[in-house]
Amino acid sequence: MKHQVLYNQKSRTQLRKELAAEKFHRVGASFYRYTLIEDPQAFRDQLYLAWSNLRIFGRIYVAREGINAQFCVPEHSWNDFMDSLDRFPETQGIFVNRSNSSGDQSFIKLDVRVREKIVADGLQDNIFEYSEIGTHLGPEQFHKKMQDPNVLVVDVRNDYECETGKFENALTPESETFKEVLPELSQKLQEHKDKELLLYCTGGIRCEKASAFLKHEGYNRVYQLQGGIINYLKEIKEKKESPKYKGSIFVFDGRMAESQAEKIAECYQCGQAHDMHRDCDNTGCHKLMVQCPSCEEKFQGCCSQACMDILTSTSS
Repeated sequence: MKHQVLYNQKSRTQLRKELAAEKFHRVGASFYRYTLIEDPQAFRDQLYLAWSNLRIFGRIYVAREGINAQFCVPEHSWNDFMDSLDRFPETQGIFVNRSNSSGDQSFIKLDVRVREKIVADGLQDNIFEYSEIGTHLGPEQFHKKMQDPNVLVVDVRNDYECETGKFENALTPESETFKEVLPELSQKLQEHKDKELLLYCTGGIRCEKASAFLKHEGYNRVYQLQGGIINYLKEIKEKKESPKYKGSIFVFDGRMAESQAEKIAECYQCGQAHDMHRDCDNTGCHKLMVQCPSCEEKFQGCCSQACMDILTSTSS
């Protein structure tokens, strides 16, 4: 019997070389589902085997509470990928959120990990065991409901994600992690308990958990955007309507952002309008910042002259 490889065994250099040599395009996509998975490790291994055979790359988290997946699929394997989802009860009929941009540079390998939770929330228990979730709204419903002056649009992403893009007049968090966002929102929304809350995030997974958290906290009129910003922009643009989301979409893969026509952020160093983050190339710093191509070249990918000096001295 042939040995089944369940983990990547290639170097990053080899992986990047193979990716550059591909003669086809990739489709970026994501999905999530909160559902009880009795044996996360066994499910993880089955999923890895099915997807590695299709040359699917991505970052997938599996836990007892469900699955969270961001990935890219070779265009010619898309139908086979969709068929693979029907093989597992945990993913049958799942909503797959296709990206608005190319997935060619999203990932370089398949990484499937078992975790305690698919989204780190800072909560001691599984919120879904004792709380209902908010009401799902499709993009068109969400778009129309935002026009009501008695609703409050609430961003449940991290602060740096809101920096480069957000919905008009949205309440945005000041926290760097989702587990900090939840208590912050609980405090900030106290004066808005009479309003309908319209929650949104990138693809919907954080809204699901945030809506359950807020329902448990006593907020009764809680709604969430189905498929998140990605699905909203896709559908609203297809309907030839003007989207109320402005700026780019921060994504947690090699692209860093899905760019849009309008830029609302500014370069950390020169103030020029720009829509993408990058990490400072000084490994001792790694500050996440918005940096335009001109300043990236001028500062050698660093956030400051000090970091550039350190980078230069260590490479000489």
